[in-house]
Amino acid sequence: VERGTFSHRHAVIHDQQTGVKYSPLDHVNPNQRKEMFTVSNSTLSEFGIMGFEFGYSMENPHSLVMWEAQFGDFANGGQVIIDNFLSSCEAKWLRQNGLVLLLPHGYDGQGPEHSSARLERFLQMSNENPFVIPEMNPKVTKQIQECNWQVVNITTPANYFHVLRRQIHREFRKPLIVMSPKYLLRHKECKSKITEFVDVEGNGDDQEGGKFMRLIKDKNNHSHLEEGVRRVILCSGKVYYDLDEERGKINAKDIAICRVEQLCPFPYDLIQQELKRYPNAEVVWCQEEPMNMGAYFYMLPRLWTCTKTLGRGSMEAIKYVGRDPSAATATGFYKIHQMEQSELVHKAIKNQPINYPF
Repeated sequence: VERGTFSHRHAVIHDQQTGVKYSPLDHVNPNQRKEMFTVSNSTLSEFGIMGFEFGYSMENPHSLVMWEAQFGDFANGGQVIIDNFLSSCEAKWLRQNGLVLLLPHGYDGQGPEHSSARLERFLQMSNENPFVIPEMNPKVTKQIQECNWQVVNITTPANYFHVLRRQIHREFRKPLIVMSPKYLLRHKECKSKITEFVDVEGNGDDQEGGKFMRLIKDKNNHSHLEEGVRRVILCSGKVYYDLDEERGKINAKDIAICRVEQLCPFPYDLIQQELKRYPNAEVVWCQEEPMNMGAYFYMLPRLWTCTKTLGRGSMEAIKYVGRDPSAATATGFYKIHQMEQSELVHKAIKNQPINYPF
């Protein structure tokens, strides 16, 4: 569409004095051909438009086709397309599809209808066995080729760039589900250096720059063995910035915070690498969503598979910090939202051991 309500989605600018239209994307390259970019306004039908984009992506596998929801919950209107076509087209018809869904997903206190992109639905529909660690050679794409799609919740501009770049440069196609909170569009700490967008040969998965990072390790430059860290918090998405801010306030240097940027396929190798780095730390999964939503029930058995392999205890050793189970995705009162958010962040960083939910 020409006019988007997000700060990053204005495809056409109107001159207020003359009414002349200007599209910056028509002038990315010098002497750019006009047919390289086309914009057209569409009817407001999530079901219809997502179905169109699915078909367009099927017929044009070399194009980067993206469907974006106004708010995450608008994906509800396209759920039939997601369930019957996007999640299972390869299993049903042996046809790969590279459609990208951009789903604004963030607990910003805007009420239940504008808070959740239903991350749990996409994770529940993934076909990955939570109790079997697949072949994890980083140079082999077997894990993702056996998965029906990818689900990511990204915290840096560079990683966002690289996941889209990876999507189009691969020799195969898989749907990509991107949780993209509006909150991070203007967050002062959500930024990347120019060098992080540039190709760097030989970078590992846990190093910044050059490629998409499935997991971002703690920002403090920890060694390969940190026995003094008492807690490692695993999280995904914008809650990281709240946790890091709270950690800075009390100078909790004995807490490590790792960001799981790619939830599906699950980064078993990188999770195990971080757990080995902190052998004495309690393992905590922190999320903003209620316990019965979000990534918790997807993460729990997979984290247990990792800890079991490393001899780190039972499933009860994996602690939970987040909102209590709820029928609604979020509260409708901003003050209650702020109170809930403050409580879960404080609980994750507090000095006392975490015993919830077991």
